[in-house]
Amino acid sequence: MAKVSVAPMMAWTDRHCRYLLRLCAPDVCLFTEMVTSGALLYGPRQRLLRFDPSEHPVAIQLGGSEPEDLAAAARMAAEAGFDEINLNVGCPSARVQRGRFGACLMREPQLVAELFTHMQEAVDIDVSIKCRLGVDDDDSQALLQNFVGSVADAGCQRFYIHARKAILGGLSPAQNRSVPPLQPERVYALKRHFPHLDIHLNGEIRDLATAQTHLTRVDGIMIGREAYHRPLFLSELMASLHQRPATDVWTVMAAYQEYIDRELASGTRLHDMTRHCLGMFSGLPGARRFRQLLSDSERLKANDPQLVSAALACVSRRAA
Repeated sequence: MAKVSVAPMMAWTDRHCRYLLRLCAPDVCLFTEMVTSGALLYGPRQRLLRFDPSEHPVAIQLGGSEPEDLAAAARMAAEAGFDEINLNVGCPSARVQRGRFGACLMREPQLVAELFTHMQEAVDIDVSIKCRLGVDDDDSQALLQNFVGSVADAGCQRFYIHARKAILGGLSPAQNRSVPPLQPERVYALKRHFPHLDIHLNGEIRDLATAQTHLTRVDGIMIGREAYHRPLFLSELMASLHQRPATDVWTVMAAYQEYIDRELASGTRLHDMTRHCLGMFSGLPGARRFRQLLSDSERLKANDPQLVSAALACVSRRAA
């Protein structure tokens, strides 16, 4: 699997976002938003599993705590063509806790091992785990090692670790992405303890130096908000790692505009696509006006096919 991946982000990493990010970086692994097993079993399965072939390698993140349901959901995902299936053991939201999945599962390593076993036995593609350093006061390195070790004993080889603990009482999901201190050294220690496992670090990777430092200590990195707010960061990072030119922003936007036109013709709402490219010209002359135009509610509501061209005309090609 790729050394660099884009984190699953609710309300952000939908299929339109992933298409844009793939244009920016052809060889990162993309993750879907979390999809619950119940949503696949009883909801709009076809829509939830839809992705463009260009997205490969692409992983789906599942949420749930019932072994048979997750196994069935994993089979659906594998049949849909995903390259990897990831189990969410890190989300701290109250809604997820009520469903007995997400970060609270870190307190039940044997259950997570059972969930992994059912999912992996149901499919021929890799099943991985995304978790945190711990939960509330249950966040010692010994408990983290016990959790990872228990799931690894069941056969799991790949773990994506958000290098913070989760605080389940009193903090919102947004606060859980910033208030608990970032502790990457604990993920480094986990890799030293389990040198045979594929360990990826997630959390506050916002510049090339940080990314490159992590990659000397772990097997891979997962980029979250920086990839969404500044998609070309992915291009810059992969160019640095592979010693190649970064992807040109105008090439990306020309291809994404063609995608938007195709999707508009098939009935997709314009706003569902333009909202993901607001950060494409971040820091460049004209970027503010670009964002303003793409946020014009009247033109978005009308699915104005000329809106993207008008927004692009505000940005200086020389500056970009």
